[in-house]
Amino acid sequence: MWGLVPLFWPLLKPAGAVEILAHRMVWSLGIVGVALLVLRRWAWAGELLRSPKRLGLVTVAAAVITVNWGVYIWAVNSGHVVEASLGYFINPLVTIAMGVLLLKERLRPAQWAAVGTGALAVVVLTVGYGRPPWISLCLAFSFATYGLVKKKVNLGGIESLAAETAVQFLPALGYLVWLGAHGGSTFASHGPGHAALLAAAGLVTALPLVCFGAAAIRVPLSTLGLLQYLTPVFQFLLGILYFHEEMPPERWAGFALVWVALVVLTWDALRTARRTARALRVASGGSTAPGAPEPALRAEPATRPEDAKGAAPSR
Repeated sequence: MWGLVPLFWPLLKPAGAVEILAHRMVWSLGIVGVALLVLRRWAWAGELLRSPKRLGLVTVAAAVITVNWGVYIWAVNSGHVVEASLGYFINPLVTIAMGVLLLKERLRPAQWAAVGTGALAVVVLTVGYGRPPWISLCLAFSFATYGLVKKKVNLGGIESLAAETAVQFLPALGYLVWLGAHGGSTFASHGPGHAALLAAAGLVTALPLVCFGAAAIRVPLSTLGLLQYLTPVFQFLLGILYFHEEMPPERWAGFALVWVALVVLTWDALRTARRTARALRVASGGSTAPGAPEPALRAEPATRPEDAKGAAPSR
């Protein structure tokens, strides 16, 4: 679903990116609010309100994802779908780099190689674009920061989206009221179909997250990690095949380096997962015959989406 989202945002024109963003915030809160009412999952709200530190982190997460959403909507509607897809390709590499710089994590040699190759790709793409790929970098760094903050907040996917959109709601609603008062709103001036599409921005935000949460407790973690690359792959293909964006040779070279880095990163992650599974079997008194397949690592039923993958995408 996330990979096909670039097809949706152009349908909301002539609304500008900021108006679309504001509607996304307002209607997302309504959608997740209904979902939480149906699921009767409200206990977390009281706990959150009693923790000023977590409230502050939710506010930071809301601010960061606002930047991410806004840049992405603007990029898609301005003809930069391919560059936007690059942001989500390099996001795992940026997340690893932030882990080293901020959390003092130690990397394995393959991870260093992947990060170095990713940095080289950015240099090549800077030459190709004639400027730094700032859309890609903004999306990657904002989403990596969002994932880091969400880890510290420790809320489930739907609950986290509800808390963040609750923070966004009043500023977004205030902007829409101001826009309407000054005659700049498209919500009521372009027919009921346009208004319905703007309202559907909330559904487009919430529905993939709900599906991801369901998948996170049913799909092996190794598979879930690989599936995360489908989103930028679909976005990239849409940019090339549907939106017909240009891809000169130097951009292909930069993207190729990114893909090499991701292959190295994925290979290292799968190898490490197999070694961990083998060590757990030995520690529990089991044994693994040479050449026998390792059991798939699966998320436990209580696992939340962001525990499985850092932070669920919010395209």
